[in-house]
Amino acid sequence: MKIEIGRDFPSHFKPAYPEEFELFSHLETAAAIPSVLFAITTYKENGKPNVCFHAWSCFHGDKTAFFAVMGELYQHTHTYRNIQRERCFCLNFLPIRDYDRLVSTIHQNELEDDEFAVGGFTREEARTIHAPVIGEAFLSVECTLRETMDLSGAGITAMVIGQVQHLSVEETHARGPQNRSGENGFMMLVPGVQNLVTGEPNPSGIATVNVERWD
Repeated sequence: MKIEIGRDFPSHFKPAYPEEFELFSHLETAAAIPSVLFAITTYKENGKPNVCFHAWSCFHGDKTAFFAVMGELYQHTHTYRNIQRERCFCLNFLPIRDYDRLVSTIHQNELEDDEFAVGGFTREEARTIHAPVIGEAFLSVECTLRETMDLSGAGITAMVIGQVQHLSVEETHARGPQNRSGENGFMMLVPGVQNLVTGEPNPSGIATVNVERWD
């Protein structure tokens, strides 16, 4: 038997925190699809470096170009305004040991805050764009802005598409796939899946990639 969830909010769904369903669709907590975690870095209008801990994205292209497609970027944030102004951004992939440092930038992110200092990150400069780079990242992806789109039309979130211009990869992660999985590799968000029967929430998980098979 399958449980069906539609566009109408299920009356028995309970939020994990008061504003959850003001921020996220109930369909997201019902699907709970994992995605990779990373930090978007930009410069604020006053020159201070900005860090945005983010997921909800995918990466793909063809032989002519490679793209980062970031969903659910809130339009009221420094990050969205910075990307619109500077027309570029950097994506920084860090291992799970840096999770708490990245979370600290969520809680201290005012205009005057140097969010690299907040997280204790080394600031480097991108090679091809005007954006800061987290020195501790094992993979940094420099992007120019290709397009933004308000998918819902509600003025809340936007999909941001960046065209990748340059990659920087630590040598430890450049010789094969092993270090890109496990505790030194990609960090994943496993969204808290709603109990579809009782409506009770569950906590989100932070995971690493465990390769079950090489193909």
